Amino acid sequence: MASGHPITGTAQALRTITHDGDPFGAVSAVINEWRPATVVVGLPLTASGDESEMSRRVREFVDRLALEHPAVDFVFQDERFSSQQAEARFRAARQAGHARRSDAANLDSHAAAIILESWLAEQAA
Repeated sequence: MASGHPITGTAQALRTITHDGDPFGAVSAVINEWRPATVVVGLPLTASGDESEMSRRVREFVDRLALEHPAVDFVFQDERFSSQQAEARFRAARQAGHARRSDAANLDSHAAAIILESWLAEQAA
């Protein structure tokens, strides 16, 4: 998960959600805690940009969240290559001495920040 600022167009990794197979409760709790107006959800498309079984499952998951949180606007953002970008940023930070090996456990939250930053950039354009 990540939090972003629409004025600066920047995002910061918050934390990686851990769960027992269904992250609904954990994600819903974060929404209740932060009370965002908009939640940007990474959509896992195929390399060619087509929907996949996983993207259909993500859409179904978001439909459940939308029922639980009707005041929140849920939007989708292409997440292709965000994990690779997060890994590259992490490696660069490690080489510069700004990250520890143990920080690698939070790569998913850094990927979330990249997804959010790309959405914020599109909104500013």
